[in-house]
Amino acid sequence: MQLDKIITYHKALSDATRIRMLILLADGESNGLTLSEKLGVSPATVTHHAAKLREANLIHERRDKNTIYFTLNDASIRSHGQATADLIFKNKKEMPASMEIADKNSNLKESVIRNFFTIDGKLKHIPSQLKKKLIVLEHMVTGLEKGRSYTEKELNELLKNYHPDFATLRREFIMHQFMFREKEIYELNPREMWAKWETLS
Repeated sequence: MQLDKIITYHKALSDATRIRMLILLADGESNGLTLSEKLGVSPATVTHHAAKLREANLIHERRDKNTIYFTLNDASIRSHGQATADLIFKNKKEMPASMEIADKNSNLKESVIRNFFTIDGKLKHIPSQLKKKLIVLEHMVTGLEKGRSYTEKELNELLKNYHPDFATLRREFIMHQFMFREKEIYELNPREMWAKWETLS
């Protein structure tokens, strides 16, 4: 699961009223008026918080005439919680550290870069094999500045220098945790979060 989706999930849970709404909805479907009475807030406040929860895909809504009913999205809440734990602990296992494996990985990386990039640094084509794709993405992302915020336009222009399909490259950076996106602003993730091609067979 992408980091921006996990962040949206946790932002939705960062308010006490929204947490209380979810707890009430765990008992079953309820409408806005009932929730406002139980929570001691205005219906407008419930509507505001429901929008945040819906945006994070934590609740479902259905309309019956002029009344909107809310239900908990159990599966989404559980999957986001598990995705958070998986992201935090995904690199907990130590990488093999033998010299033989390190040399083999180094040789593979050099081979992939030599085969997929031209002498002037252009990407010939995006690899279809995941392991080679991650090596290519890692090679490109190391050219970006750590701690710098890139607008989508700026990132697109940089990626065009490698390959015309900058949109696919940009999505792959996000998908494999090389970069983090929030409101069209992109930043490098710590190297520890990057997808590890070394662990793939």
